[in-house]
Amino acid sequence: MAGAADTSAEIELIQDSCASAAARIRFFRVAFGSAGDAQKMSRKETVATLDGLCKGTRMQADWRPIDDMRRTEVQLAYLAHLCCESAMPTGGTVTHEHGAAGWTITATAPRLTITTNLWDHLNGSAELAELAPNRVQFALLPILTADRGHKLHASASETKLSLSIT
Repeated sequence: MAGAADTSAEIELIQDSCASAAARIRFFRVAFGSAGDAQKMSRKETVATLDGLCKGTRMQADWRPIDDMRRTEVQLAYLAHLCCESAMPTGGTVTHEHGAAGWTITATAPRLTITTNLWDHLNGSAELAELAPNRVQFALLPILTADRGHKLHASASETKLSLSIT
């Protein structure tokens, strides 16, 4: 390594990889970690985490809440984000909105790959017999939503997914 002044393409690639890994770790710590109602996340931290997660990918995240949020609420939004992301093999945009009624997470993409039993499970109309490790968010989201006194509804079309947590 040549030192701190080295800005070669290799060093930039290493820096980008480290930043991406750090963002994924921050994201997964919120999505799958323990969260209490007293813990808050700033809008700046939430947006930076999503931006880092999507940087260099075909995914985009649009975080619309302007206020700081309870970590338990951000956790639900992040799990919903992962559910949407799993259906977007060619990329797209996941929009997170929070109002008086609760969350609306909408995903749009040119093409979606919907695994019907996973989305039916989110609506409570299907059981998950077997679940691949990369789909654990589909099991966890309904459990946490119910534990926190919310209701979950999912809908899908050819180019749009919508999750509401009320």
